[in-house]
Amino acid sequence: MACCVVGHHGGLPDFGNPKTDYPGMPTFAGRIKKGMAGGIPACHWNGTLPDPGRKPDIKDPYALSMWVRMLYSCLVDADYLDTEAFMAESKPQRGNYDSMSVLLERLKDNIRPWFPGNTELNKKRCSILSQCLEKAPQPRGIYSLTVPTGGGKTVSSLAFALQHAVANGLDRVIYVIPYTSIIEQNAAVFREILGENNVVEHHSGVCCDDNDETNTANHFQRLAAENWDAPVIVTTAVQFFESIYSNRSSQCRKLHNLANSVVIFDEAQMLPTCHLLPCVGAMASLVSQFRATILLCTATQPVLGDLFGRFCPERQITELCPEVAENFRNFRRVTYRDGGTLSDETLAGELCREKQVLCIVNTRKTAQTLYSLLPEEGRFHLSTLLYPAHRKAVLKTIRQRLKAGLPCRVVSTSLIEAGVDVDFPSVYREIAGLDAIAQAAGRCNREGKRDAEASIVTYFRSEHPVPVLQKINIQAAHEALKQCGDPGNPETINRYFTSLRSWIGENMDKSGMMKTLREQLLPFKTVSEAFHLIEEETCTVYIPLGEGEPICHLLQEGRANREDFRRAGQYSVSIYRQHFQALVNAGDILPLSDDSAILTNLSLYDPEMGLSMKADGGKAEFI
Repeated sequence: MACCVVGHHGGLPDFGNPKTDYPGMPTFAGRIKKGMAGGIPACHWNGTLPDPGRKPDIKDPYALSMWVRMLYSCLVDADYLDTEAFMAESKPQRGNYDSMSVLLERLKDNIRPWFPGNTELNKKRCSILSQCLEKAPQPRGIYSLTVPTGGGKTVSSLAFALQHAVANGLDRVIYVIPYTSIIEQNAAVFREILGENNVVEHHSGVCCDDNDETNTANHFQRLAAENWDAPVIVTTAVQFFESIYSNRSSQCRKLHNLANSVVIFDEAQMLPTCHLLPCVGAMASLVSQFRATILLCTATQPVLGDLFGRFCPERQITELCPEVAENFRNFRRVTYRDGGTLSDETLAGELCREKQVLCIVNTRKTAQTLYSLLPEEGRFHLSTLLYPAHRKAVLKTIRQRLKAGLPCRVVSTSLIEAGVDVDFPSVYREIAGLDAIAQAAGRCNREGKRDAEASIVTYFRSEHPVPVLQKINIQAAHEALKQCGDPGNPETINRYFTSLRSWIGENMDKSGMMKTLREQLLPFKTVSEAFHLIEEETCTVYIPLGEGEPICHLLQEGRANREDFRRAGQYSVSIYRQHFQALVNAGDILPLSDDSAILTNLSLYDPEMGLSMKADGGKAEFI
């Protein structure tokens, strides 16, 4: 408790060394010594403390650090709420949520019209949903839901979570999702089923304007995003894990509301392998110490059982739908083909023979090279060098052409693989991890209206150098395919993740924070500064085109409010710092801060390729 009090305003400090830290050092020990030296009034309090129930194992440094974080969260959130109530002219618009029981009944009302299914496909989806509801009354713990694409895992996982929460007296459901595109889609589904005010999104793409007093929904969303007190929270993995390991009060105040919750990790295979230990450690701690349930939800389930065993050996992962192989056979909608090694010219030739086809490659440069080799009519390019609003417009055109049966050949980076609702009769995927191939297959025959034999997913090797960050994943994919051959077989996926783990070895804590926690006592500040789920340092370039132009003017003039900044994100491109600095030096962008700027040389933004990161007036190749 003393750590929490000391870090109340400035953030949790490192504990430090009581023997060597001098009074006034920015550590817990240093601050305590300063207080003991005099000058701070004594505290007199005759109150009593509540019994916390189960107490932490003080011999386990990790468990102890998580316990202190939770206590700190309780303290700072209570302080924020008291201040908010004192400053408000009227009662703050918090609470008034529906109970878990009411939300469960709404879900059951929603599924009743189409249950138990009027087509063979819907009957299979309803079977998975039924299993989730049947298993839901089981005790709190660690569960997995391994369901193929098209199996209805979004609604099934929500059904399990609500039924499980009611059966076990849990307070809320928290969805942790890797991509904002998936978040927006899932949150819209949840709102339609459960009601607007019961679902809160917390990610960078949500606009909540503090200055718009007429929009109570925005104000409500902002308040609920601060401490996650709503029944259903939908957030990103970055927000979730970096909050857990933060030492700042604004990020930590939500942590105590993770306790007594169902936490669902959608697309669980997207957890970064270089941070698996701290991620699994956090999940296991929520289960073993704070009465939470974890659900790992994906079509390509990673191998994590042994890692959970390190942190809570008494808990095993329970699969909600154990007939995994049968379910994958039932939902099989594509046929996989090994295309071998293809040059850009050969690959472009194959794509030209397809009227409608999607090709996903590993790098932006490969995407642009391949795109340039396709016929101009009906060709499209997608990468993160296009600002989000531009990508959405391109995707809208793509969907229209697919529906109309017009020529549509799309070359994209992996951004299209998850959370993007497109349906192609043929898909090509440059080999990467097997999970990436499975995600790509989800864009082929997505609606199941064509025969699986006629819906071909071709995985191939290119002649380009393998990206450094993907070498291990590609090697593990080669090993799994050599052993099993079929990328759509759950056994192949399991072999892939097993092989991937063997290649990674113990390199699952890139920040070194688990080692730090073992060797130092409560190093909160050190851990917070070291742990970043996304390691690459990027900078933001705002593009003043279309509706982005007036927003960029507001940014440049310093008149932008919170909502303006959120909207500006739809007209921004993230690039690496070295490219950012080159554009600054060339005078092609106008800096707003050390890591953000507005594009002034509009010739650098191509209407098809997006932003050129080479500072030469837009004449250089795109990279």
